[in-house]
Amino acid sequence: MSSLSTLDLTIVAAYIAGMTLFGVWFTRKQKDLRTYFVGGRNIGWFLVLMSIVATETSAVTFLSVPGLGYKPDGGNLTFLQLSFGYIVGRCLVAWFLLPQYMRGDLFSAYQVLRQRFSPAVQRVASGLFLVTRTVADGLRLFLTALLIKYVGVSIEAAIVVVGVVTIVYTYLGGMKAVIWTDLIQFLIKITGAGLAGVFVLYLLPGGWDAFVSGGEAAGRFKMIEWGFDPASPFNIWAGVFGGAIFSMASHGADQLMVQRYLCAKSLGNARLALVLSGFVIFLQFLLFLGVGVGMYLLAQQGLFPEATGAKNDEVFSLFIITKLPTGVVGVLVAAVLAAAMSTLSSSLNSSANAVVTDFYRPLRPHHSERWYVFLSRVMTAVWGVAQMAVAYAAYQIGGNESVVNKVLAVAGATFGLVLGLFVLGSLRRPVASWAALTGMVCGFVAVLAVWVPSVFGSPVLAWPWFAPLGGGTTVAVALLFNALVNRESAGNA
Repeated sequence: MSSLSTLDLTIVAAYIAGMTLFGVWFTRKQKDLRTYFVGGRNIGWFLVLMSIVATETSAVTFLSVPGLGYKPDGGNLTFLQLSFGYIVGRCLVAWFLLPQYMRGDLFSAYQVLRQRFSPAVQRVASGLFLVTRTVADGLRLFLTALLIKYVGVSIEAAIVVVGVVTIVYTYLGGMKAVIWTDLIQFLIKITGAGLAGVFVLYLLPGGWDAFVSGGEAAGRFKMIEWGFDPASPFNIWAGVFGGAIFSMASHGADQLMVQRYLCAKSLGNARLALVLSGFVIFLQFLLFLGVGVGMYLLAQQGLFPEATGAKNDEVFSLFIITKLPTGVVGVLVAAVLAAAMSTLSSSLNSSANAVVTDFYRPLRPHHSERWYVFLSRVMTAVWGVAQMAVAYAAYQIGGNESVVNKVLAVAGATFGLVLGLFVLGSLRRPVASWAALTGMVCGFVAVLAVWVPSVFGSPVLAWPWFAPLGGGTTVAVALLFNALVNRESAGNA
């Protein structure tokens, strides 16, 4: 264990205090659900873009993705193949799903399902979002704690500190506080990643030239894997096709992202922000993977012995603590906290939104706006505690698998099912609600059947294929059952 210097602690403390004050600043403006959940619908495209990118660039991206570039046994740039599919998926969402959300005065993505189906379908989809978001973001919080433990704070204490601070400023400031802090957090974490890249090149004898020649000699710059292996997430087929469907699900059927579009001034603003986010994410992945490759080259030359025997997810944390100078360490620790808190704050606000908009308000529609805002704040705290509990459970369970794979597997297993519901609802003649739910159950069983073997170390299908499998099964089964019942009804008539 090491501890932060006074300067580093001051930088981290200033960041935490600043985020809390942001929440206090926006508290007075939270008078109704329109401002608390969608920022009054007057946010420009650039802020929406930054919020989208900051929200999906969690501590998993910041800490786990460099580990994929560092990985001693075959680390390279093939993770980038997923970003190709991410760009395609976002374009499809921007032109086919986004217009549905921008009509009317919606607060939740799942209100669209209520318009197409019964309230039960809306609640099932929203409930699935709540479970998925809590598990995935609890894992993200756990990964953040892995860094904090290296600066003399226990993992349990790190989980509590990050969780509580995020709850406080989200509780107070609502969506506008989340979006503005997203911008600041994005700038902090990109600055941190850039500084890490600069110091990797500084520590590597020969600098940039040694990085390029060493990376090429070690095969670290391989980006495309043409071979098809259904159990591997890093080939061009899983990246483009699986990644596109996964992105359609995560950015088209997930309240966390849809809520950002609903804050935009117009459909055009929301569409521009969504499409550009795919290209920004590609550049981010490239930066983080490049840092990982640099750490591998340092370790190969004996200049980073601390990485020997460490988990891939922990290598970047070790690099920050052991190789960076005073002051820069504080910036990087703040960057990790920014990466974690930008996602967690968005998650808490969206989870509170889902509970109030999809469950409580339809059943109790006559309360005042102030009561709904108060309840939303209470739900923010409740889901924050739930995510902290998941993070602690992940710490107790442990495991060697990359956290980024765990998080994406959880998301892929459920997002595809909800995307299937949106596809069914987009049809000219939507299927019956019972048929949609039957398809969803069958889709879940299909995904579970291929997921369980991977849990026990014998994967048959990689996580990028979970969303296509779940969504495709949901749609196919719902259409089949709906057609069979309609044919039987016609025959009886």
